[in-house]
Amino acid sequence: MARKAAIEKSNARPKYSTRRVNRCRICGRQRGFLRKFRMCRICFRNLASEGKIPGVTKSSW
Repeated sequence: MARKAAIEKSNARPKYSTRRVNRCRICGRQRGFLRKFRMCRICFRNLASEGKIPGVTKSSW
């Protein structure tokens, strides 16, 4: 879980647009971020396994 201060700091508008940090909507994690879904890989996997993300299925072959 990300620190509350770090999440609040990333919500503020940065001085330069390149300083913007992508954070997970759910847990606030900044690493392993999936832009398309706007969440981290861990939260993505949990929600995909539960079937809560439309159009995403577990692959098998």
